[in-house]
Amino acid sequence: MLDEKIIRKAPKVELHEHLDGSLRPETVIALAEKKGMSLPCFTPEEIAAWFSKGSDEKSLSLYLKSFEVTTALMQDRDSLKRIAREEIEDLAADGVVYAEIRFAPVLHTKEGLSMEDVVSSVIEGLQEGRKSTGVEFGLILSAMRDQSAEISLKTAELAVAFSDRGVVGFDLAGDESGNPAKKHIKAFEFIRAQNFNITIHAGEAFGLESIWQAIQICGAHRIGHGTRLTDDMTIENGKIRKMGTLAHFVLDKRIPLEMCLTSNVGTGAAESYETHPFPLFFRNNFRVFLSTDNRLMSNTSLTKEFYIAAEKYSLDIHDIEKITLNAMKSAFIHHEKRLRLIYDVIKKGYAELREEYGLS
Repeated sequence: MLDEKIIRKAPKVELHEHLDGSLRPETVIALAEKKGMSLPCFTPEEIAAWFSKGSDEKSLSLYLKSFEVTTALMQDRDSLKRIAREEIEDLAADGVVYAEIRFAPVLHTKEGLSMEDVVSSVIEGLQEGRKSTGVEFGLILSAMRDQSAEISLKTAELAVAFSDRGVVGFDLAGDESGNPAKKHIKAFEFIRAQNFNITIHAGEAFGLESIWQAIQICGAHRIGHGTRLTDDMTIENGKIRKMGTLAHFVLDKRIPLEMCLTSNVGTGAAESYETHPFPLFFRNNFRVFLSTDNRLMSNTSLTKEFYIAAEKYSLDIHDIEKITLNAMKSAFIHHEKRLRLIYDVIKKGYAELREEYGLS
């Protein structure tokens, strides 16, 4: 059995984490005090418990409501820069060697910042974090499903404009129900015409139509969550007996699925860890990997996610390395950078870990 110490030391790759869902509780308190904003409680421990209450109680409304607090604290340059820097520092402390962080710039313009100001501030913070830790990063700009097509197009244009400064992709997030991805088709057409990268939240709270539309209409290169892909499978005694054309397409084309165990259980996308589709996908060679989604709201870390997977699904060090390589192969940075991280950092790190702990 792998323990948390070994997993924390293992090189890890984080590709699905929201900036506004990963603040330190101490930072929430400090920024709220600076802003004169009241909070429901006062100590870091109480703040952490309050933010994770929605996940603990499996209440999606409570889970989402807590983002109103974090985004309210992220409306000025200094706060955005600080939160981004701390994001990289916290990931480094958790053994992450490469991360792609995502957020929706438009949510941080309520007090006068332009979207360009917002993105440049976050990049400055991420760069500071990289300088002090060595953790490589990519930034993904998210549009929201319930907002206008004009805003999503502007976000897409902004992503490409900042592609030489650390932005690596474009994302669509938010409630799938009643907000089809094809509503934002102009943004996706722009991204595709610019030979840029697309990931879309799909198949989390809605079924196959959402996943199909994300891939076949909008051209997603990765899918965020995708738990409902099981709707296109016949499963008996924990084994896939038959797959439909969409599931086969995802498998055959190696379309990565960004899976977030604790988040999915906390929001109801999966009933429990035991029934989560991750091990089914992994054992059947889908390109899946683990992510945190929102460390603050789900009271988690990538180490915790891997430890849960090791405990619940009997994963060994070989499995942990394979999942990490799945993630690195799926990253939106250029091929030569992926190879460098795979061979010089990840494979090297796992070889050293096996030797240090006598792992077979």
